[in-house]
Amino acid sequence: MDSKSIAVLKKMLQHTESVLSYCADCQTREEFESNQMRVEATVFNLMQIGELAKESLDDETKNQIKSIPWRQIYGLRNRIVHGYSGVNMQIVWDTVKDDIPALRAEIRDYLSAF
Repeated sequence: MDSKSIAVLKKMLQHTESVLSYCADCQTREEFESNQMRVEATVFNLMQIGELAKESLDDETKNQIKSIPWRQIYGLRNRIVHGYSGVNMQIVWDTVKDDIPALRAEIRDYLSAF
């Protein structure tokens, strides 16, 4: 893997860690949504993850990490950026609690080889 791909994955990893840090004290969606700054920071970082995955990471690297659902990451990014009927906070919350920890683990595992 080239150094650009490693750098992109490290940025994605940083964004996952930011999201998890912002939401560490939240046990429910209501707690998450109770702080608008947290919501906006989280959504921004999710958007950045999608943007990096879509525009900056090469196809070869994505093909090597088949366990990451790249299309869903792009899809969430598109929903956030283009505001299709607003951002569904249930989807954001589910992503934070279920998908971001898994994404962080996958990226960490992959980067550990480099």
